[in-house]
Amino acid sequence: MVYKDDVVDPTAATNEIVGAWGLSLLFEYSSALKGFAAFIPDAKLEAVKNDPRVEFISEDQMVQAAGMVKLAKGYKIPTGVRRIGAATTTTVHQASTVNVSVIDTGIILSSKDLYAVSGENCVRAGRLAIDDNGHGSHVAGTIAARNNGTGVVGVAPGTKLYAVKVLNSAGSGTWSQVICGIAWVTANAARLKIKVVNMSLGGGGSNDNNCVKTNGDAFHQAICRSVAVGVTYVVAAGNSAVDLDTFVPAAYPEVLSVTAVTDSDGKAGGMGGSPTCRYGEVDDQYASFSNYAVSDIAINHTIAAPGVCILSDWKTGYSTISGTSMAAPHVTGSVALCFGNGGKAGPCTGLNPDQVIQKVRADAAAHADASNGFNGDPNHLVFGQNFGYLVWAGGY
Repeated sequence: MVYKDDVVDPTAATNEIVGAWGLSLLFEYSSALKGFAAFIPDAKLEAVKNDPRVEFISEDQMVQAAGMVKLAKGYKIPTGVRRIGAATTTTVHQASTVNVSVIDTGIILSSKDLYAVSGENCVRAGRLAIDDNGHGSHVAGTIAARNNGTGVVGVAPGTKLYAVKVLNSAGSGTWSQVICGIAWVTANAARLKIKVVNMSLGGGGSNDNNCVKTNGDAFHQAICRSVAVGVTYVVAAGNSAVDLDTFVPAAYPEVLSVTAVTDSDGKAGGMGGSPTCRYGEVDDQYASFSNYAVSDIAINHTIAAPGVCILSDWKTGYSTISGTSMAAPHVTGSVALCFGNGGKAGPCTGLNPDQVIQKVRADAAAHADASNGFNGDPNHLVFGQNFGYLVWAGGY
């Protein structure tokens, strides 16, 4: 439920409405949006909707977990990290100058491979945002696994990560839980220097291209308001091999939506052969499962990254999995590097989120012209399906 903008004290309004109608309160929102999430029986829905303070009521839905230094001894660089120029066989980047939030299943906070701290747990309030699934830790490892000589290394090694748990041990949750996570980021972004958020999750939906003012989408409003405070959102495009405009948050033009590419050898050229973990995929070609962009609006906020047979951290040890969920953190790490690394400011410093998105996309396009393309990018379209240019972190 979302209040009108002129509601000055949303907490008082929530207490009054919840008390008057005997509702079971789930979450109260005051930063990403003004409102609350609650169980509202059908018999009481119209009465709550007709309260003069209420702008609209949005039905809750389920969501699924859709600078270089010498490389430490003991590593085998993941192919995806090498493919986007974030590392060579002997060198890797340093930690970003900004912090990143991972809105997901949480992160294994005790991992020596990750510099991760607990932000918020929207699944079990008051608990640490610890990963009991593995998905969030996998995402975190691709973004920022340390250059410490064990396991894997990330795109922006050692970058500080804030874990925000919105998905449960099965990798599922609700929009109200995701909004809870976005609200926490929005309220704390400036204080904690969070400039980039990874959301490798999503569900069915669409974009009204009017930042929620047309179709009453509370999830979209939360993202719009978070973007307005200077946070860049990087999200998974989805794994249904369809137009990403049918999948949110990927459909929202305020985010950077990431499609998946197959890369089996960490190099351009399509000479790596088929990946060993997934039958039927082709080196340097769009992943068969990946959603893609069709409309001009969608194309303008879409980019690609490796998402097939990606090795990264897990709940215990390491795991190799595929999905646009695995592609998105390659881009999140790249955006973090664009803000700066190794203590030095980068080209994204001082830019607003829309400018950051277009800067990273422009850098990807420029490098594609230097033979870093793949079958499915704008220079090599397949059936009119646009997967975006492959992200390039080598220049950061």
